[in-house]
Amino acid sequence: MTISPLLTGLCDDAALFPPGNAPMDAAVPAHLAHERSDHAALVGPFVFPAPRLGELPAILGEKAADQDGVLELSLTVPGGTDAVPAALEQLRAIDGVKLVAMEIAVAEGQSPDALFAALDEIASAAPGVDIFVEVPRDDRRPEILARLAGTAYAAKFRTGGVFAAAYPDEAELAAAIHTVVGGGVRFKATAGLHHAVRNTDPDTGFEQHGFLNVMLAAHRAAGGASVDEIASTLADRDGENLAARLNGLSAEEVDALRANFLSFGTCSITDPLTELVGLGLVPQASTGPSAPTGSVDFNSIDEGSRA
Repeated sequence: MTISPLLTGLCDDAALFPPGNAPMDAAVPAHLAHERSDHAALVGPFVFPAPRLGELPAILGEKAADQDGVLELSLTVPGGTDAVPAALEQLRAIDGVKLVAMEIAVAEGQSPDALFAALDEIASAAPGVDIFVEVPRDDRRPEILARLAGTAYAAKFRTGGVFAAAYPDEAELAAAIHTVVGGGVRFKATAGLHHAVRNTDPDTGFEQHGFLNVMLAAHRAAGGASVDEIASTLADRDGENLAARLNGLSAEEVDALRANFLSFGTCSITDPLTELVGLGLVPQASTGPSAPTGSVDFNSIDEGSRA
């Protein structure tokens, strides 16, 4: 199976998070299997919640010891910058893992000044690790986005969740994409991108963004599209049109797009892969091992543990 540069490293493996909620003793070996599969180039790091680091050594020892390779982690830190030093200390004691990224929430009430001072300290303590700021959807957002420009830090946007209000509408997400692309800020997305194309969830009725829509929106933003034009792209439900436009990008345009939009978190690797095959962006072949999924108990989901 050939994974094009358009899609390389696009799917961060967030199997542990809602709505998949995969058990860790299944998710870790499955991720390592994806990394050995013929679609390995599609797969990014394993997204892991810092509050659960204590569970990881036993899982690595019992379930993954017979599998080659180091588990590359993108560590989510819902506790914000104050929780990072303890998480780094805990992680350094775990064999068989490599920290490649951190996705850090902004604590309620934390000022942009305090946030960026803390980020600089974290960057010094974790050289070579990509740092994503989970940009809040409050009145701090404009200043935080503006101050990310010109730094090595990237933005992380939530694009959904387990309740309707967690989904930004097209205008809100378009404005965010317009700002970060215009400011040269790299970004990733997470939560809610369950399908390649904009859709209405048949069970919940939630309006869900498509990851191909986000990709094309980022490309159009780089070309000078307005917020309204970007919002129109996010609203497009024609998957064949989206796929054709992305497939028609030049090599230089693909490089520029992926330099802006880095990846998205997905609780299933096989679901986006299957849809990409269906849209002709990945050639037909075996989809390899299935990422485990679990039943969703909406009453037991811990908000702080989401990807």
